[in-house]
Amino acid sequence: MTRTITLVFDGGSRGNPGEGYGSYLLDFGGGNGLRSGRSSRLAPSQVVRLRLGDRMTNNEAEYDTLIAALEALLAELQRAGEKPQSFALEVRGDSQLVMRQLTGEWRTHEPRLAQRRDKARRLLSRFARYQLVHQPRAASLALLGH
Repeated sequence: MTRTITLVFDGGSRGNPGEGYGSYLLDFGGGNGLRSGRSSRLAPSQVVRLRLGDRMTNNEAEYDTLIAALEALLAELQRAGEKPQSFALEVRGDSQLVMRQLTGEWRTHEPRLAQRRDKARRLLSRFARYQLVHQPRAASLALLGH
C-alpha cells in the first residue's frame, strides 16, 4: 500500500527581484487536512523557513522553496530507511506559474526557471506518484504564515 505525504510550499521576494524567502510544511499523516502527522520513523510536521538570497524573483523563490522541500523530504525518507517510491506525494502551492509549468500546461521561456522546473520534475519523479494541487493564497497563509 502506498502512503501519502503532503508538501505545502510558498516562496516570494521582498522586491522583484529582491531578497528571496520561502517556507514549507511536510505532513506525513496523509490526511486531507494538514495536521502534525507522525509515522514511527518520520519526524513530525513543522513549518520550515528559508532565506534564499538576494536578487531573486518571486518565481525563482517559489521554485527554490519547492526544490529545498523536496530535497529535505528525500533526505528525511533516507534517514528513516524509507524508499521514496513507496510514497505518493501531494504538493500544494499557490503559484499557478510553478504548478502549470511543472505539468507542462504552460511553457517555460525563462532559462533560469526552466532549469528549476527540470530539477523539480526530477525530484518529483522519485516518488511512486505525485499530484500538484493549486490552492488559494489564503490557504498558504493560514498554514505557513506568510
